[in-house]
Amino acid sequence: MSSHPYRSVVDVEVRYAETDQMGVVHHANYIVWLELARTELCKASGFHYAEIEKLGYLLIVTRVETRYASPARYGDTVRIHCWLDRLGSRGLRFAYEVSRDEQILASGATEHIWVDSATGKPCRTPAVLLQPFTDLAQPIPVGGLPKGSDRVPAHE
Repeated sequence: MSSHPYRSVVDVEVRYAETDQMGVVHHANYIVWLELARTELCKASGFHYAEIEKLGYLLIVTRVETRYASPARYGDTVRIHCWLDRLGSRGLRFAYEVSRDEQILASGATEHIWVDSATGKPCRTPAVLLQPFTDLAQPIPVGGLPKGSDRVPAHE
């Protein structure tokens, strides 16, 4: 087995509006980038986040962690990796890395709980989503995925 599960990858060109007067990306924008990568990972499960909401469920953010190592600047293209770090009965944890070329600029994680949108109350992982998200959390086998697999390994 490889050391990590499937990862979504999103490239973002840093826009001027995301920077401060010194041309450095404001820390809050990293959280937006994490959401972009997380949405892509949900799509890889076979369910776009909008579809999950139509099924009557929300993934509520309960915790955000970020560790900044080096700044991104206006004009940079950054790459955000996201993977499912932990899947519990009522929630999950996504992990992230933000990099420019081979340099890691930031890393982090978000924790979420499932909520039934009709009641507004926490619930167990919806049955229809349990297997697709479990599959995302599984390590990718050494030598790649079986032929015909709909999972796509991360770009290394």
